[in-house]
Amino acid sequence: MQTPVILIVEDEDVTRLNLVSLFEAEGYKVIEAIDGDDMHDKLTNNDDVNLVVMDINLPGKNGLILARELRQKRNVGLIFLTGRDNDVDRILGLEIGADDYITKPFNPRELTIRARNLLSRTALGGEETSLETNGVITFNGWELDENSRCLTSPNGDAKRLPKGEYRALRLMLDSPGRIFSREQLIKHMTGRELRANDRTVDVTIRRIRKHFESDNSTSELISTIHGEGYRFIGKIDS
Repeated sequence: MQTPVILIVEDEDVTRLNLVSLFEAEGYKVIEAIDGDDMHDKLTNNDDVNLVVMDINLPGKNGLILARELRQKRNVGLIFLTGRDNDVDRILGLEIGADDYITKPFNPRELTIRARNLLSRTALGGEETSLETNGVITFNGWELDENSRCLTSPNGDAKRLPKGEYRALRLMLDSPGRIFSREQLIKHMTGRELRANDRTVDVTIRRIRKHFESDNSTSELISTIHGEGYRFIGKIDS
C-alpha cells in the first residue's frame, strides 16, 4: 500500500515544523507550503497528495479562498487547522467542502487520529454499496451515481457532491423513511462523534436540500424530524 502524502499549508514556521514532525512520526510522507502560491506549486508537482491540512489565516489569499480553489481542481481530504474559532468560519469552511475543522491549540493525538480516519475513508472511497444497484440510484426523477458521486437533476443538470454530502444522502437513500439522528449522520460522514455546538450535519443537509431546490416538484425530499434528526421521504425507483 502506498504511503499517504500530507500537504501542510501553514505560514508560522514553528507550527508548520511541528506538524511535519508529528505526521512524519506517524509514517506519512509530508510536504510543506507557506501560502497559497506555494500550495498550488506543490500540488502541481505532487499528484499523489491525499490530505491537505491548512491554516485559515494565511498571507495573501486566506484558507477559505484557497479551499474553494482546491475543491475546483483536486478531490483530496481537507482539514482546517486554525486559531480562528467562530461559527462563521466553521460554517463557511464546511460549505466550501472541508472535511474537518480543528482549532488551535490542538491535541496532537486527536489531530493524527482524525487525519488517519479521513485518509482511511479516502482510500476506501467512502462509497458504501449496501443498495443493490448498477451504480446509479434513481429517485423522484433524480439520479445519484455511486461511482462518480454525481447527482443529476430531472432536467439533466449534474453536480459532483463532496464526500460528506454524498455519504449523508447515500445513507438516507439506503433506508428511505428511516429517521437518522445527527449523531448517526456525523459518524457516517466523518467517522467521529458529534461535538457540542457542531453544525456539520445541519450545514450538510442544507447543502443537499439546495441541490433539490433546482426542481420545484422534488424540493422537499429530506424532512426534519424535530428533536430526532432527518429522513429521506422520496421514493427509490426499483
